[in-house]
Amino acid sequence: LIDITDEVQQIVRAKRVDSGICVVFSRHTTTGIVINENEPGLRSDILRLLDELVPRGKGYLHDRIDSNAHAHLRAVLLGSSVSIPIETGAMTLGTWQSILFVECDGPRRREVFVQVVAS
Repeated sequence: LIDITDEVQQIVRAKRVDSGICVVFSRHTTTGIVINENEPGLRSDILRLLDELVPRGKGYLHDRIDSNAHAHLRAVLLGSSVSIPIETGAMTLGTWQSILFVECDGPRRREVFVQVVAS
């Protein structure tokens, strides 16, 4: 899990939008974007939960093509985007909320798309 909150906030500030919405989207089918607390124990718990819910090597049909079905299935559970309201030029995340990029099939070079829309 990679905390991308600061990078996204820099993009929001650069757009100089006082009020609006920020959409953070992963362009990959084996990654996820989530909002949660960036605490080491919780990050480990999230990864362990994903391992338990969708273990590797369980005879998934996609593994006949590419042995990463578990990564695709984990990404389905996580989702590929989050939307965060913007007020007074900043994202309105809660005290403990961070934007986390979840790599399910890496490490690999990845892209995250951030769009800021003024209201």
